[in-house]
Formats: sequence, structure tokens, C-alpha cells
Amino acid sequence: MAYHVIVGLEMHCEMKSKTKVFSPATNAYTPSANTNVNEIDLGFPGILPTLNMECVKKAIMAARILNCEIPKKMMFDRKNYYYPDLPKGYQITQNTMPVGVHGNIDVECNGSIINVSIQDIHLEEDSAALDHLDTMSLIDYNRAGVPLLECVTDPCITSADAAVAFLDTMCKIYQYTDISDADTKKGQIRCDVNVNLQDDNGNYITPKVEIKNINSFANVKNAIIYEYERQSKAYEEGKMDELIQETRRFDEETGTTVHMRSKVDAIDYKYFVEPNIPPFIIDDEFVKEIASQIPMLALERKQMYTDKFGLDELSAIVIVKEKSLADYFENCVKIGIDAKIAANWLNGSIISFLNKEEISISDFYLKPEFLKQIVDSLNEGTISSKQAKEIFNKSLEERKEPKEFISSDNKQISDEKYIEEVIDNILANNEDNIAAYQNGKTNVFDFFVGQVMKETKGKANPNITKELLHKKIDKS
Repeated sequence: MAYHVIVGLEMHCEMKSKTKVFSPATNAYTPSANTNVNEIDLGFPGILPTLNMECVKKAIMAARILNCEIPKKMMFDRKNYYYPDLPKGYQITQNTMPVGVHGNIDVECNGSIINVSIQDIHLEEDSAALDHLDTMSLIDYNRAGVPLLECVTDPCITSADAAVAFLDTMCKIYQYTDISDADTKKGQIRCDVNVNLQDDNGNYITPKVEIKNINSFANVKNAIIYEYERQSKAYEEGKMDELIQETRRFDEETGTTVHMRSKVDAIDYKYFVEPNIPPFIIDDEFVKEIASQIPMLALERKQMYTDKFGLDELSAIVIVKEKSLADYFENCVKIGIDAKIAANWLNGSIISFLNKEEISISDFYLKPEFLKQIVDSLNEGTISSKQAKEIFNKSLEERKEPKEFISSDNKQISDEKYIEEVIDNILANNEDNIAAYQNGKTNVFDFFVGQVMKETKGKANPNITKELLHKKIDKS
């Protein structure tokens, strides 16, 4: 019997805001533990939460992008459970009425567009972070109360690649809208993955397995692949007693999933409506105003770059991978740099430099207007391609504008009469090489070009040099 993998994702993303979602404590990443905390985060007696409306607006924006139905009323619930990372003994979340339900989003995967259906997206507070050591566990309450968006898909994803493509799309949405930096290195993205197998008739043939708290796209992919292989092997070998509905974790060292606990039924969290945050109306005008602020997203920008600017697909994909790169590219075009030239610089020398220095484009010294100085000089024939790269590197090295290195001393020579005189002198002393070239030894041509460059200290315009040489030594 044919079967395939079915995946459902629960993606948690820490939101960007000045303060936490229910407290005035600062919401910012810091390696110093327990510094961004206050009484509400620590669950002191008598505490009262205050809802951060910036987070509400961003949650509604995300729901609109995901084509969700948005309720007429905003309300919160308490999810009750005890764990050391949850000092109040409950988490404020949305269960009764999430900010968005029954949505869907187009995702590009391996050159095709697939549609992922969304069960819901809801706003909640994060728990504290636990650091498990050999003899003790340490708690960092900086994360307690950080605004969290949880996006839950339907079980509709049919490959590991599609799962990663969805997560990548969501990260870009969060970054392009400034909802979140969505930085996995800072733990801002975490994912629970639900996996089981389904036959061609739509029947589930293995129990659902949940893999908790995966923190990278690569691990999501590897966990799904491993779980598919584990479940399919047990099914094919008739060892179904090895498969139970359970919660597992992904072990990075072994590349396997490991049993944590059985999960026969859903945990009863005894949800009830949060009494300290009264429900309030979300009117249509409020939603429309938020929707009007949605910027052009990555997929739309990629389409614009290929359709309007004529970029190839791969170049456009690389540029939209990060919003800051796309913004840099568009600023280049806005100030008059040809789109294809800007893309070539960005996808070549610039990204290479960023990767080498391990910095982002926001820390890159050569702003678009500085890059334009190089491009304009190159287009005018003032400098050669080789000189352009040298000036690019020198400008970055000394942190000076490129125009300071574009002077009469290093300008490209495009005077045809002068170049012709140089060529005539070289040819007059190389009659043997001319004969060799005309008898089929074509690599001698590069020798002549090199001699012109040597004589002019690399300043002769190479295109003019080659054109004049061909006129003088090619057989008529």
C-alpha cells in the first residue's frame, strides 16, 4: 500500500516590542540572565497584567497576512499548569477565541507554489528559560512574559522540504513586517512538529508523534525525515506495537528522535477566561487600518524583481532572503543604479564581504550612494572593472568614500589615439609574435594586451585596447 508523510507544525515566534506583552519590563535580547524582569514576570502576589496594544496590532497584521478570519472580540485565557519556568502557575494565552482562525498562505517550495492551511494563530506570553546542568537547573526570567505568536497549521504538509519552506516563509513575513527579528540564533523561533503516515485514501496508518521544541530549520527537516523512516519501517515490518502516540525530542548528536513521554490524550490544562483582561471589541476599521500598513512581502518583491527589473530567479531569491538585503537593493535602484548591476554587486562582492566579516548589511560601510560612485565611474569608462574592485576593497578597508580613490592618478585611459601609439610601439618590436598569432597561435593576443597594460600601468581601457589590436594584427 502506498503511503506518505503528513506533518502539522506549531511555530512559536518571539515578537518585537519595547515591553513585554503583559508587563512593562523591557523586551530585548540580552545574554545577562534575569535583568529584564519585574514583579509581573516573577508572579508576585497581587500582580495585574496590562495588555500591550503594539503586540495586539502586530498579531492582527499576521492574521490578515495569513488570510485568517479575525473575531469581532479580543479575549485571553489562562492555561493552567505548574512548571518551574512558569512562576504564576498559568500562562496567559488565547484558546477560546484566537486572533486568527481558518487561514492559508502560499509557500514557494522547490520551484512550485503550495498552499498551507492554518488552523489558528494566537497571541500569548512566553515562559522563562531553563538551563539544565549536571546537578541543577538554572532559570532565566528574561524570557518570561515575552510576547509570543503561535501559528498552528493543519496536518496538510507532505514533505520535510515543504515544512522548512513554510517556516522560512513565516520568518520572512515576521521580518518584513517588523513583527519579529525571527532570529533562530537568539532562540526567537521554536517549533513543535507533528508527524504520522497516511495512505492514499486519506487514512492515518500510524499514530501521531509530536517532536517538541526544535530550534532550527535543519533540525526540523532531519526530524521529519528520521520520523518518516522510523514509522514506515515499523509499519512495513508489521511492528506496529513499537509505534504509540507520544512526545519525542530531537537529538542533534545522533540525528534521531528520542522518547520523552506517552501522549494518549491531550493534557487537560483547565482553560478558563483570563479575568484580569476584559474582552474588547475589534472593529472593522481597526483591522482595515492595520491591513493598510502591511508592506510588500518577500514573495511579492521576488516577483517584482524578476518581472519589473529583469533579474534571474536565483538572484531575486538571494536578495529577498533578508529584508535588509532587499531594502539595500531597492535603495540602489532608487538612486539610479541599474537593477542588474546592483544585483550583481550585491550577490557577488557585497554578500561575500558580509559573510567573511560576519556582519549584516546594516553594518556595511558602503551605502548605496557610495556604491553608485563606483558604478558611475565604471559606466563612464573612468575606471576599469579591475580598478572598481580595488576601489571597493580599499574603501571598505579605510572606510572612506570611493570617490577619494578615483583620481587622475588611477583613472582609466580611454584616449584611442594614445592607446594606438602604445600598441604601434609594442608591435614594432614584436614582429615574430605577430607572425605567430597570424599563423594560428591565438594565445599570443593576450600577450599583446598584457604588454599594453604593462606600458600604461593597467590604466588602458581593455575594450578599446582589444578592438584596436584586432584591427592591427588580424588578417584581412
